[in-house]
Amino acid sequence: MSTIEVKELVKIFGEGDNRVKAVNNISFTIALGEFVALMGESGAGKSSLLAIMGAMNAPSSGSYVVDDLDIYGLTSEQRADFRREYLGFVFQSFHLVPYLTVLENAMLPLTSAKLGRHTKREMAMEALGRVGLQDKAKRLPGQISGGEGERTAIARAIVNEPPILLADEPTGNLDSNTSGEIMSLLQRLNHQGATIIMVTHSFTCAQTARRVLEIKDGRLVGDTSASTMAVA
Repeated sequence: MSTIEVKELVKIFGEGDNRVKAVNNISFTIALGEFVALMGESGAGKSSLLAIMGAMNAPSSGSYVVDDLDIYGLTSEQRADFRREYLGFVFQSFHLVPYLTVLENAMLPLTSAKLGRHTKREMAMEALGRVGLQDKAKRLPGQISGGEGERTAIARAIVNEPPILLADEPTGNLDSNTSGEIMSLLQRLNHQGATIIMVTHSFTCAQTARRVLEIKDGRLVGDTSASTMAVA
């Protein structure tokens, strides 16, 4: 994979007097291996932009190209294939299935893969090992901490080794110490080769990234390195 190109994206919700331009003519390029934070206040348009980049919500206009694929020029089936092959998703609320074990939750993206169950279990255990949770594999989500729940969600996101991780406020429900652990984990995954695009309103979390794209009122108003941001 070479680049992720967002060009003149617009996303409009509602009609008439209720018309809202959640994403307003945004353009940028992300290179393979970057760790980018999309930063802004609540309602700035960050999550709407991430949904477009997750191939889950078509823009009103503009283009989104990954590895020379025009994502919204694909059929719905082809977009589903793209999500499965290229993307891992990490959400603020974890979205773990409460009656499945940590291991079974990590295996979920492999459900439709043409692999034996033993192979799927091995892949999930390897992913849990990468996030430090192999010893909690048999526990249910209700038997682990919030930080462990987020790490389970990250293991689920990386189990099929997608090149891109999309994280929407991954520390939003965590205390500061646990948030630091999750950000360190994301940094480590980035150093191992994953391209990470993370939505956050936290200045501290944004500093963990290499690059910060600042979104305000649906517009891109800043594009700086995190190190420059930290010094300011």
